[in-house]
Amino acid sequence: MARHDLGRSFRWLWSAFAASSAGTCLGFGAFPLIAIQVLHVGPTAVAALAAAGMGVGAVLALPLGPWVDARRKKPVMIASDLVRSGALLTIPAAYFAGCLTYAQLLVVSVISSTANIAFTAAGGAYLKQLVRPDHLLVANGRFESTTWTATAVGPPLGGAAISLLGPAVTVIANAAGFLLSALGIGAIRHEEARSERVRAAQLRPSDLVEGWKFIHDDRLLRPLFWNTVAVNALIMATEPLLAVLLLGDLGWAAWQYGFAFGLSCVGGSVGARIAPRLAARFGHRRTLITSGVLRALWPVGLFFVMPGTAGVVLVIAVELILITCIGVFNPLFATERLQRVPAERAGRVLVAWRVTSTGAIAALTALWGALAAVTDARTAIGIGGVLLLTTPLLLPGRRRPRAHGGTVTSASGRCRRCRRWRWRSSRCRRPRWTCR
Repeated sequence: MARHDLGRSFRWLWSAFAASSAGTCLGFGAFPLIAIQVLHVGPTAVAALAAAGMGVGAVLALPLGPWVDARRKKPVMIASDLVRSGALLTIPAAYFAGCLTYAQLLVVSVISSTANIAFTAAGGAYLKQLVRPDHLLVANGRFESTTWTATAVGPPLGGAAISLLGPAVTVIANAAGFLLSALGIGAIRHEEARSERVRAAQLRPSDLVEGWKFIHDDRLLRPLFWNTVAVNALIMATEPLLAVLLLGDLGWAAWQYGFAFGLSCVGGSVGARIAPRLAARFGHRRTLITSGVLRALWPVGLFFVMPGTAGVVLVIAVELILITCIGVFNPLFATERLQRVPAERAGRVLVAWRVTSTGAIAALTALWGALAAVTDARTAIGIGGVLLLTTPLLLPGRRRPRAHGGTVTSASGRCRRCRRWRWRSSRCRRPRWTCR
């Protein structure tokens, strides 16, 4: 497959994404370690720290959708990076001054989560301006590959840095990554089209829920929405329990745990790289649905993990296949979503998606923690794996198009005949429109 040159502006955006991803992965786990080692809080407070950051951040991010759509995307992304960097830098400052508190960790976690949602919404809309529609899959594949590469390398290096220099150092690295990201985005010289800017005076209170309305009205996005929310929440809810099972109940060494998951993340990078080739050979929609089904089949295997070398091999095999399937699915899914959402509504849709996903992860993480307390970590992981086996039922079925004479107007974004949202923002030139 020929290597696509997506332009200098995309390369700057890609570099900024790589810097922020590297910083985030280097600082992975720093907040819980600070809470435990420095503030000496218990497991309930540590769990509340993660849940509050995601849950409260999601609630505060509700009005960000129309706010992002009403403004140019580049300044929003830069401001989000600077806010995240500044908030994180208060942690090492307070740590070295000896005045760090648990409340400060909570506030910084909420601010970072809210700014992250704003950045994601603006970044998706901005990517549509920088990259041609037929290159979106390649661009999303590169982002996905970068994410998994940083995930494979960052946590082990961050763990070593924490052991040598303390947890505050990795927080500084995380803040530096966001600062470099802001500088990289600032170097982009692409001018946003005026047609994609929305006046703030045109926004109404109903715009807060318009993202969810758009998703509900789209025949493909609606099942993808519920599927991705359910899968991500179930996988993330069982991740802490898997650490408890492996490190606590089975007595794994820390290096075994890091090695198993670092090696598995290579599959995500490979999956993201081969996603465009699979889509070109088997079709975008078929590859999307197939990888979506396959990624739900493997986590149940973690219930059968056993002590010793056999257990290590089993975990590596399950996680490697799972993450490879996720690496194929995610860029295809992100591309499909961007193509079906008009640029003037991208912020609202992406915020609605991220808020729902973040809230679901926070809720299920707390619920599965309670389930593990009642039963045990292995049983809770097994229940999560069984529920994941049912999530392919939420994926879109085989498309059966209905032809009619409806058209699409850029003013409303709805088909005049069936009144459903369409990803095309201009009038269809075909004599008959096919419902999607």
